[in-house]
Amino acid sequence: MKKFVLGFIFTVFIFSVNAQVTQWRGPNRDGHFADTTLLQSWPESGPELILEVEKIGKGFSSPIFVDGMIYTTGMIDTLDYLSAINLEGNIKWQVSYGRSWNKSFPDTRSTPTVDGERIYVQSGTGRLACINRKTGNEIWAVDVDKDFETEYHLWGNSETPLIVDDKVICSPGGEKTSIVALDKMTGELVWQTKSLGGPRAYASATMYEFNGHRFILAVIGTHLMALQPATGEITWSYQYHNSEKWPQNGLIWTNTPVYKDNNIFLTMGYNYHAVMLEMDSLGMGVTEKFTDQTFDNHHHGVIYHNGYLYGSNWRDNKRGKWVCMKWDSGEIIYVNDWDTKGAMVMADGFLYCYNEKGNIGLVKPDPEGFEVISQFKIKKGAGPHWAHPFIADGKLLIRHGSVLMVYDIAEK
Repeated sequence: MKKFVLGFIFTVFIFSVNAQVTQWRGPNRDGHFADTTLLQSWPESGPELILEVEKIGKGFSSPIFVDGMIYTTGMIDTLDYLSAINLEGNIKWQVSYGRSWNKSFPDTRSTPTVDGERIYVQSGTGRLACINRKTGNEIWAVDVDKDFETEYHLWGNSETPLIVDDKVICSPGGEKTSIVALDKMTGELVWQTKSLGGPRAYASATMYEFNGHRFILAVIGTHLMALQPATGEITWSYQYHNSEKWPQNGLIWTNTPVYKDNNIFLTMGYNYHAVMLEMDSLGMGVTEKFTDQTFDNHHHGVIYHNGYLYGSNWRDNKRGKWVCMKWDSGEIIYVNDWDTKGAMVMADGFLYCYNEKGNIGLVKPDPEGFEVISQFKIKKGAGPHWAHPFIADGKLLIRHGSVLMVYDIAEK
């Protein structure tokens, strides 16, 4: 009987630790969504708009959809709010989780991470909150950026929390530490890394798993680092920031690293070089495989697919083109025009591109060229078109400022 009880407790513990996580840019934070049987073209006016919700607060964070509910963040007055919305468009609850960033671009930027019955989200000033998914009640909160003495760059905190096993990963940067792990159930500190210097970045961490290696890939304004999930030990680090090429104290680095096998791709805009890293067979270090000056993606994410990398590049803050790169060699296959730069995700064999002029395009990933099969324009909302799309259950979720739109993209 005791063995049964212990086994039952152990099983429940494992289940709670490994609950289903729904998060920014898909299950693996790489822009790939698992939906299939989606429309392969759209009517001229776009797919059917099945839901439009206002009063969510302004921002450019992404919405999340899970179990028939939408969770999204927005800035109302000076506070960041998390809203729970059902498919009838009713806001079930709306709660504040911290102060917004109040300087340049003071809109919300952190996308909520849903782990079982809990939601994790960070305010623009670095307050990490754990919130009950059903009620909206706050379970615990930690002022990460205050407690760990964050050094900010220009635009505050844009990080989306990463769940790893029983921990929540945050990247405060600064002189006290670089990365911290908190117990996801209590908020208690589990570990903190030594500081590598450099301010907060805007990129969120991700999990790297390949050939027996399992690391947290985390970013501060100067470095990429590979961390042991259990202890926070830094297995290796790579200094991306070059003060001769970028005279500020850290990079305006927004893109989560993209990896395939033992290669890891880093990119940011502003004519700063992209770099492909190659990890050694023991997982103990990386070397530069190649650098590139063309594929400097701003803050829109890039997609790996069948040996090629797709995304947009930066010409200036208002202009950019669409790029395809051969993953193994860095060869630029094409650079094509379509309005301007923008966000990109992928589902069911198609790229979903949302550019900064408000146009959404359906594109087949093809190294022969960038061909927009269908497109339509987002006409509601205000502010930058920066929120990355989210796809789930045959639905395309688009957020523009204080307006949320849901489109039916399922093949009938």
